[in-house]
Amino acid sequence: MQRENVIVLDFGGQYNQLVARRVRECNVYCEIYSYKTDIEKIKAMNPKGIILTGGPNSCYEPDSPTYTKELFELGIPVLGLCYGAQLMQHILGGKVERAEVREYGKTEVFVDTTSRLFGDVSPSTICWMSHFDYISKIAPGFKITAHTADCPVAAVENEEKHLYAIQFHPEVLHTQEGTKMLYNFVRGVCGCAGDWRMDSFVESSVKAIREKVGDGKVLLALSGGVDSSVAAGLLSRAIGKQLTCVFVDHGLLRKNEGDEVEAVFGPQGQFDLNFIRVNAQERYYNKLAGVTEPEQKRKIIGEEFIRVFEEEAKKIGAVDFLAQGTIYPDVVESGLGGESAVIKSHHNVGGLPDFVDFKEIIEPLRDLFKDEVRKAGLELGIPRELVFRQPFPGPGLGIRIIGEVTAEKVRIVQDADYIYREEIAKAGLDQDINQYFAALTNMRSVGVMGDERTYDYAVALRAVKTIDFMTAEAAEIPWEVLQTVMSRIINEVKGVNRVFYDLTSKPPGTIEFE
Repeated sequence: MQRENVIVLDFGGQYNQLVARRVRECNVYCEIYSYKTDIEKIKAMNPKGIILTGGPNSCYEPDSPTYTKELFELGIPVLGLCYGAQLMQHILGGKVERAEVREYGKTEVFVDTTSRLFGDVSPSTICWMSHFDYISKIAPGFKITAHTADCPVAAVENEEKHLYAIQFHPEVLHTQEGTKMLYNFVRGVCGCAGDWRMDSFVESSVKAIREKVGDGKVLLALSGGVDSSVAAGLLSRAIGKQLTCVFVDHGLLRKNEGDEVEAVFGPQGQFDLNFIRVNAQERYYNKLAGVTEPEQKRKIIGEEFIRVFEEEAKKIGAVDFLAQGTIYPDVVESGLGGESAVIKSHHNVGGLPDFVDFKEIIEPLRDLFKDEVRKAGLELGIPRELVFRQPFPGPGLGIRIIGEVTAEKVRIVQDADYIYREEIAKAGLDQDINQYFAALTNMRSVGVMGDERTYDYAVALRAVKTIDFMTAEAAEIPWEVLQTVMSRIINEVKGVNRVFYDLTSKPPGTIEFE
């Protein structure tokens, strides 16, 4: 699909995906590429603008990531962020040195509001700094447009050549007017029209899918998660009954989730497609009997999915396309859009064997970030409660049950988790917490209920706030909400006599339990 494009060249920065997401929030399409991408490929893409990310290196070291000077001579606007800013100055004749004072965290920055980059930005604004090096001498033709108490060059520009460099990170939320600055660059300096919207994405994707598939058959593994559900909705709108969705219910889903998925996508649902539900609960429980090691559980669950899916695929016969809910972060994390993207996307559906008979993979969401997938889901008419469903691991409750997985333990964690999520929503906290769930520990302890001694399980509650899921902090849930959840779980869920709240951040912990 032809669309105006801003590209992000990644120099190893931890915020590369965040930069692209912020640009897309300005309704401008944006893709991420490695700094190793050849200049000729960049020319061929004809981007409206180029953004250079931060990175952990010092640009003056001989083995540090760099780029050809020609990049700055193409006439395409370039914005350098942090390392990208230093690299631009270094390549174009400025000087970068180790700073006497390292700046890290929220910093007051004084900007020149006559700069196109800082139009409508406060003269004094809070930005997120993170650098050891600083620009000690600016390149010829540039002028300083921002500074801090410790950093004389917080931003520079050569307006005539459309080159801009800023020492801080506008993409992170801590930079209070960062989105405004990026908007000024992509919509103002680059002249982007801002026509990247979910309604136009759905419309153009439906057209592209129809052209690609023709009268062929498409097979999709539907997990009930956001990505595969939106992929199903998009494909259904494009090709209707040419799509077959196989939903493997492994008995490790959240309470009522299997029925909810079937209600949306099954015969009585709103979508025009072929829906096959495989109730494989007993099969999975038998395979997991006696298994306690987390990685072994993951492997068994993944392999069994392959077997079940394979059996159903053979019943259907040859299909032309295997569809997957691969999204843009999967592509980026598998090698910045390189050849390994296909390997990762195979992994997304459990590592399907080569002898499942299909000619080609189709990935209708591979250009989208998660928040964009959700917007597309709403645009397609998928119920809001499914679109905004909590993140859920592929192995399901298998890794939220510490130790052996049994039908009884699944019931306990399903019921406890249902109560927890219900009370979080009732308290109006569901929009403020990024992920929350109940897990079942393998700890049993003595308790007293109704004057009788009990020896039952302990449930652990988890709730985190995070921007990128790479790091996370435990959410501060009001005490009275936790008390209500605790009381309900102990009184309503047979087999539980203790409830814990997990305060661990990531790192050192992980968000999931296993």
